[in-house]
Amino acid sequence: MKIQVVILCLSWIVTFSQDNLSGTIKYKENNKIFPVAGANLYWENISKGTVSDEQGGFSLERDVASNVLIISHLGFETDTLIVNSNERLDHFLIPDNEDELEEVTLIQRRKSLQKSFIEVQNIIKVSSAELLKAACCNLSESFETNPAIDVNFSDALTGTKQIKMLGLSSPYLLISEENIPMVRGASQAYGLTFTPGTWIESIQISKGAGSVTHGFESISGEINTELTKPLTDVPFFLNLFGSGNGRFELNSHFNRKLSDRLHLGLYLHGNQRKEKFDRNKDGFLDQPLAQQFNIMNRWQYIFPEKGWVSFLSWRWMNDQKLSGTVNFKPHLDSGKTTNWGSEIKTNRFDASFKLGYVFPKLPYQSFGFQSAYSNHDQDSYYGLRIYDINHKSFYTNILFNSIIGNTLNKFKSGINFSHDEYDEQVNNFNYLRTDQNVGAFFEFSHDNNENFSWIGGIRIDVHNRLGTFVTPRFHLKYLPLEKFVIRLSTGSGRKSANIFAENQTLFATNRKINITSSGGQIYGLRPEKAWNYGLSLSKSFKIGSDNLTVSADYYITDFVDQVVVDWEKSEEISFYNLTGNSSAKSFQFEVDFTHNLWNFRTAYKNYDVKLDYKSGSLRKPLQARNRFFANVGFESNLTAKDQQWRWDLTYHLVGTQRLVETTRDKANSYSPNYSLWNSQLTRVFSETFELYLGGENIGNYRQTNPIIGVENPFGPNFDASQVYAPVFGNMIYAGLRFKIKP
Repeated sequence: MKIQVVILCLSWIVTFSQDNLSGTIKYKENNKIFPVAGANLYWENISKGTVSDEQGGFSLERDVASNVLIISHLGFETDTLIVNSNERLDHFLIPDNEDELEEVTLIQRRKSLQKSFIEVQNIIKVSSAELLKAACCNLSESFETNPAIDVNFSDALTGTKQIKMLGLSSPYLLISEENIPMVRGASQAYGLTFTPGTWIESIQISKGAGSVTHGFESISGEINTELTKPLTDVPFFLNLFGSGNGRFELNSHFNRKLSDRLHLGLYLHGNQRKEKFDRNKDGFLDQPLAQQFNIMNRWQYIFPEKGWVSFLSWRWMNDQKLSGTVNFKPHLDSGKTTNWGSEIKTNRFDASFKLGYVFPKLPYQSFGFQSAYSNHDQDSYYGLRIYDINHKSFYTNILFNSIIGNTLNKFKSGINFSHDEYDEQVNNFNYLRTDQNVGAFFEFSHDNNENFSWIGGIRIDVHNRLGTFVTPRFHLKYLPLEKFVIRLSTGSGRKSANIFAENQTLFATNRKINITSSGGQIYGLRPEKAWNYGLSLSKSFKIGSDNLTVSADYYITDFVDQVVVDWEKSEEISFYNLTGNSSAKSFQFEVDFTHNLWNFRTAYKNYDVKLDYKSGSLRKPLQARNRFFANVGFESNLTAKDQQWRWDLTYHLVGTQRLVETTRDKANSYSPNYSLWNSQLTRVFSETFELYLGGENIGNYRQTNPIIGVENPFGPNFDASQVYAPVFGNMIYAGLRFKIKP
């Protein structure tokens, strides 16, 4: 767990030294109290200042030259206070224009998706309220209403959704859970489906080069998921879900306060799909038969008077998928050529421990330790092809935070260690390897408390296969005008390509596998290395009582070395190291407008992803050059009985995608444009109970002939990987949420 999180949880309740003024900054909405993160606090005519953390907490050094404290934040009225003592200050800010709207109960709604004006990095924060807008049964389905992430379909058999950012697929993202690397190695293909949606408290999406504190594997960005905490979650929560594609799901949370310092949480998830569907009449299931059971136990300990906080968590999951022809029966047909079928069985165990300490008399100084262990065991076959993988991973991290001179100059330093053991069986071949890495990092940040801040970081790693290397990262934020933010970023990243785990869709084909060795340490291939450069602009406008935010960003990912996945020949797939150029250029323009009870969000994205194959320079296949996104949301005012209507409509326009040459698709052919419509209506009956009804792909768009060679699935032309659009068609779902409040 990142040490900042420890600070956020504890800083507002720690007793500070007599030289500091401490407290919290808050605001009220619908008779509920919320913290104000990122509020600026400084003494008048003096450069000393600070910024409130995500819990609203702050600590500010006193200065005899001034007792006039100024508190400001975008969207709130600026307050000026006379402070003559060191007593704790708990202050409520007033949203802009509240004095003009005295008869309106709701003044300002907290956006469920926020682009930060405070962070130096380009970060989008997604709250649990945003996740409720769609049928996000798991993490892979949590980005349908988020324009920063593109959701694609990996193949025509498993129904798994793949995410992309900046034109690059998820292996180039660092995906972590509470700042511990999570979806990596063996879990790349299906790992996003292993985190139930109701367990997610929030998601932070960082575009471009990330922080050196999180490792060297981030190339196009980072996605961090925060899970619900026993301390802040309700004592009991129940979610029931059912859909028209035969999926049924149950989620339940149990939380108990064992003492003032110790809290316990037990989280259960189960889903299954037993009904067979073949809407396109090609003889293959449109969605796999599946079931999953997932259990997590969390222990949270806090001792604020002494500055300690810790988490102990463990989780076990069993996931099973069966796909193939409608008539496939595993006990009769597996290993034979009668009916084509596939089974994927995964058992996974995770455990983690996190410990943080904030120095009571030095609240800007903290120490943190985290460690995690996972065992991922997957047994699978696709027709006559076998792919089994066991991945054991251990990760530990030690982090120290403090300041240099004053709170405007902060630094982080630490050491982390990772150990990964891979055991893969690909048909008749066995691949064994052990990866070990020790890394040290230092990151410095400066904020002039007015309009300029920057973060510079560097890390050095010693890896048994990748060698010794240095990773630099740099981020800059500048506000030339009020409510106008310019961000620049650059940095490098590298990773070892787990070619089979990351490209499991290849097993849903009968293509011959070719690996061209370059003398590298992993599969005979060299590690991947890239530089990322980014520019982001955001401007917020006040139009009467309405808010309008316009933002644009442009990112370039330039690969120095890359493992090329070459699908260009119809009967084979080749892996080899890049010998020319490879780059991904991404442009996004976004508008977010809030008017009374309505919120409108729209975005246009353009991608230019090219690389040099052996056959020449080509655009990456199955990558839309243009995408358009629009979302409109409505939330009625809460009644006296806490009743409310919520409605959401999302539109995706996906542009043409280059298709590789196959028996279905000619050379230089492109997929058609298509549109997807999703909508959901929620009725909140009380604080404890609500019902929801929704639909995905309401227009019922489906790809024609998604599987190539269905007439001879054991022949050389069989290929279920060339999927650019939905296979199943429209899907209606409904569910309920019930909770017991403390």
